[in-house]
Amino acid sequence: MSILRIILTILFVLVCIALTVIVLAQEGKSAGLGAIAGGNSFWEQNKNRSAEGKIVLATKILAVVFLVLAVLLNLNLF
Repeated sequence: MSILRIILTILFVLVCIALTVIVLAQEGKSAGLGAIAGGNSFWEQNKNRSAEGKIVLATKILAVVFLVLAVLLNLNLF
């Protein structure tokens, strides 16, 4: 097993753990009473700047890194 494959495997495990923690930290997407009024409130317009928006962005980034590492480790190039 080459050094690069070991490093990628360790990185893959760390990304898996981080992705699991971030997904479990997210709140549910239930509509609640905001859907009655149309849901286009101040909070809906600025949700990307909030902590929840940053968690969603981190989830997307980690998911892409997870997929890229999974493909690289499966190709057996290293």
